[in-house]
Amino acid sequence: QVQLVESGGGSVQAGGSLRLSCTASSHLYSSSCLAWFRQAPGKGRVGVAGIYSGDGSAYYNDLVQGRFTVSRDNATNTLYLQMNSLKPEDTAMYYCAADRGPGDGGSIWMVSGWTGCRAFGNWGQGTQVTVSS
Repeated sequence: QVQLVESGGGSVQAGGSLRLSCTASSHLYSSSCLAWFRQAPGKGRVGVAGIYSGDGSAYYNDLVQGRFTVSRDNATNTLYLQMNSLKPEDTAMYYCAADRGPGDGGSIWMVSGWTGCRAFGNWGQGTQVTVSS
């Protein structure tokens, strides 16, 4: 049963923008934290941005701080990632994640410094973002 569904990826030139969306089941949307991770070919998965439901705090990887904005729409159970000023190094598969236990049986990742967030063990299928120079 797919509970996190991403959309909005695509190809864009450097300097352009994209907005990713992730529609979550009610069960996962009520997680402590929802987040976006990315994984480039041959590299590990990296936490890009997260949002804590307790107080709405948003967290960002230094690589995207000031360019990306994470938000959520409680009316539609949707998580967003607005990506501006995209760079070729932003090219990766982007995954939506939720930290509600026990996970989906796949990989588990934690991000240091994201207060209130637990281990992320629920994943969407991913959406590809490609930025050309």
